[in-house]
Amino acid sequence: MERYLKVLRLFWSAAIAAELEYRINFFIATLSSLGNLVGSLFGLFLFYRTGYTFTGWSWEAALVVLGIFTLLQGFSATFLASNLNRIVRHVQEGTLDFILLKPIRSQFWLSTHTLSPWGLPDIIFGSIVIGYAGKRLGVGIDDYLVGVLPLLFSFVILYSLWFMLGATSIWFVKIYNATEVLRGLLEAGRYPIAAYPTAYRFFFTFVMPVGFLTTVPAEALLGRSEISWLIGAAILAVTLFFASTWFWRFALRFYTSASS
Repeated sequence: MERYLKVLRLFWSAAIAAELEYRINFFIATLSSLGNLVGSLFGLFLFYRTGYTFTGWSWEAALVVLGIFTLLQGFSATFLASNLNRIVRHVQEGTLDFILLKPIRSQFWLSTHTLSPWGLPDIIFGSIVIGYAGKRLGVGIDDYLVGVLPLLFSFVILYSLWFMLGATSIWFVKIYNATEVLRGLLEAGRYPIAAYPTAYRFFFTFVMPVGFLTTVPAEALLGRSEISWLIGAAILAVTLFFASTWFWRFALRFYTSASS
């Protein structure tokens, strides 16, 4: 474990040093994140402006969901997109050969080799939205702490889905469109799951677990989540993580390397 932590520190220090050579990108990323947040707030406002509310979700409670969704966007931009989207390129160019020869697990290398600080504005804006809504709802520090655990499960679920999709590049080299489909489906998480018809709720809960990404952590933070949903989120996160590890090892059986 100590060796992996040391490698992680070297990875991220080098990545940050490289990214900071283009500091204007942070300003551009901040403006982009702010524009996306304003658009999301406006979209949510269109539902609530006439007094309509999603069943069981006030304006402030819906803001918590939107804030968590924005946090996930920041997490994706910082850790996932900067790493997992490169799996396709490694397969195309044959550089995956060199990764497999390194004395650390290839999944760890592919998942943590770099990070992009340009996702930080989303993390900051998401935290501000959650803090504002929480203050209006009287959410205490204990409630925030309770909401951290299911949020961590959300990160693991999102990572596992993204990594397994990236691993399919072993068979289907060009899967960029599939990645965009995944990101498009995850856009549904910006609203509470109650906003959708029954059939869509089933799909976004048990087929594509969008509800576990945003709604379940929001309900836990608001102090109204059932323990069964929290246990379900934990089981799903652990299952998908080990599934991603197994799937990667399975995919490598079909990787013939660039020289074959």
